[in-house]
Amino acid sequence: MATFFKRKATVVALAALSLTVAGGGVAIAAQPQAKAPQPAVRHATQQPPVTAAEQRAAKAALRATLAPPAPGTVAWAVVAQNGTLLQHSGNVVSSSKFAPGPGVFAGQYLVLLDYNVSAKSYHVSLGTNDSANVPPAGEVAAAPRTLTPTGVFVQTRSSSGGYSDRPFHIVIAN
Repeated sequence: MATFFKRKATVVALAALSLTVAGGGVAIAAQPQAKAPQPAVRHATQQPPVTAAEQRAAKAALRATLAPPAPGTVAWAVVAQNGTLLQHSGNVVSSSKFAPGPGVFAGQYLVLLDYNVSAKSYHVSLGTNDSANVPPAGEVAAAPRTLTPTGVFVQTRSSSGGYSDRPFHIVIAN
């Protein structure tokens, strides 16, 4: 009787194993295929290289500090499509669009402040300051600027995801 149960247990274990393998194969085969990336859309995960001039400008901005905004307040700016600073709070020193070059794509901007913003919260949205105030469609994201504690890196894209120059609003929460 004991031999019968041993053989039966072995058969049941093998049957369960084969059903598991077969079920997993079906589950893998049933997954939808990933879409091929669009050839016109380029995706980079790195910021443009930091130049010596950018580092000097960031150090000069830090030396010219008014005083960091009090906790609970914000610094803000409205930046044009060409990188021009249109409107801003007192702690925003400058904004610029990165010059074309290796590792630089359209829609990449730098906003410099006069205090360390590397651990602050950023909110960006596409927007203008024209009378109609209807910004072009697209996407925007912000991150601390690499090796520049007083800078915020902003990347804008078209609605299809390709790099594109867009005007934006930025708020830095303190």
